[in-house]
Formats: sequence, C-alpha cells, structure tokens
Amino acid sequence: IGSNGYLGKHLAYHLEIEGFNNANFDIHAQAPLGVSNYRPIDITTENAFDKLDSEVDFIFLFAGLTGTSAGFDDYKKFVSINELGLLNLLNWMRKSGSRARVVFPSTRLVYKGAKNRLLKEEDPKETKTIYALNKLSAENMLLIYNNAYGIDYTVFRICVPYGNLFDDQFSYGTLGFFINKAKNGEDITLFGDGMMGRTFTHAADISANIIGAIQSDKTKNDIFNIGGENLTLLEVAKLVANKYGVGIQFAPWPDLALKLESDETVFDDAKLRAVINSQYKHSIADWIEGL
Repeated sequence: IGSNGYLGKHLAYHLEIEGFNNANFDIHAQAPLGVSNYRPIDITTENAFDKLDSEVDFIFLFAGLTGTSAGFDDYKKFVSINELGLLNLLNWMRKSGSRARVVFPSTRLVYKGAKNRLLKEEDPKETKTIYALNKLSAENMLLIYNNAYGIDYTVFRICVPYGNLFDDQFSYGTLGFFINKAKNGEDITLFGDGMMGRTFTHAADISANIIGAIQSDKTKNDIFNIGGENLTLLEVAKLVANKYGVGIQFAPWPDLALKLESDETVFDDAKLRAVINSQYKHSIADWIEGL
C-alpha cells in the first residue's frame, strides 16, 4: 500500500523480483512503471480495506505524506493519511482476523539528534514537526494493537534515502535540493557549517534489507534502524558540486528551519545486523558520479 510513492514503488519492484506474489495499491488511478497487479485505494476511508484479501503474509503500509513545515498548514491531511490510515488498516485486521504482519517505514525525525554519536533504536525521541509526530504515533499504534489484539508488525527507521530506478525523483529533501540546484548550474547552499551527519541509503538497499529482515521471526514486533553510509551534509554537497562544476555557499539558518531541524542523525544499525546479513551494495559517491 503506497506502491506509487518513492520507497513504495522500489519495494514493490524488488518484492516481485524476489518472487513475492504482490498486490499493489495507492490513491492514484494508474500504477507506476514497473508495478503490476495494481488497484487504487483511499486509506483514509473507514471501509477502504474491506475488499482486500486478509489471508496474506505481509501488509506493507508505505502510503504517507512527508514534509517539514508543510504539516502545520495541512495538518488534517497529515493526520488523516499518516495516522487514521494506519488505524483504518489495524481495525480492519482486527475485525477480519487477518494474521498478516504489518511492515511500516518510520523516519530519522523521531529521534532527538546527537552530536558525534550513533543513534540506537532506544535513544531519546523528539518530534519537531507534524510528520515526525505522525510517525512516532504510528509506531505506538502498532505496539498497542499488538498488545491488545496480537497483530504483528515490524518498523524500519530510515534516515536519508537516495537513488531511483524509475524516474528523476532523486530523494527526499536535502539531497534532491543539492542535485536540482547543481544541474541548473547554481551553487549549492548549505545552512550553517554543513557538518551535521546523516546516514544515506540507496532505495534498492533499503528494499533488500527490509525483504531480508521480514523473513526472520526475530524481527517480529520490533523496531530497526536501516544503516548505510555516514556522511556530513558538506561531504555530500562536495560530491554533487564536483560532479556538476558548481560551488558551495554557506548561509545562516532561516529561523523556522532552525527550530525544526533535528540536528545530527547518524544511525547505529547493529540491532538489524545481529539478525540478518545487512546488504549495502550502493555507494553514494558512485551514484552521484553516474548521474
């Protein structure tokens, strides 16, 4: 569910490659390139799931709205899609008796950032945006429905995804901004000194790790960071700037952006690596060079 979205379409594609029998859904009338067995669905309606097959192994809920300040203006949409959509699914599962495991993507933005320290799943949380609050609420919804009704789940926290097998949508947020500026021959702008770290993970590696992890019962009813390459924003900006022959400019943080920034978020994925042989086959430097 959410097979037309950035991560959803990659996951749907890789599930099919790995031999899973997919049924794919999203709000749009048509399926994206590379996604088959598709039907539209509006998860914000209470009876949205009534015609779905409850006798499945996994339900991947990858539908959602992302954004930072956008959530303050469109809070009804953010809550409706990101929270009520999940509640509609969980209540349908409860009533239908579905024994599927819900697989759900969360975000770096649920963490309280930490300088010079890898973030573990149990580290302090802090939500500065509606989107981050939606994701943390959804994590807790999965926990309480598991406790009350035995509905299994696995949550994967993702830091900064990049790469695309389908179109020219490069990634969420900052990296896409860097590339779009540079491709237009404009210097890249960095707020502050650019030294905040992030974990960057190719969409194909995200899909591979999710698919590997869900096949182990050890990942049931738990939350896992997905790892990748740990780089500062400045290091990534330099890779993009060198590729396109542009410069890097530093600017003061805008007031609201600074208030919403979660600071440094670099993931410790030891918990996931203890369960599966984590696969990170892609390099962000190689990917940028190949653009």
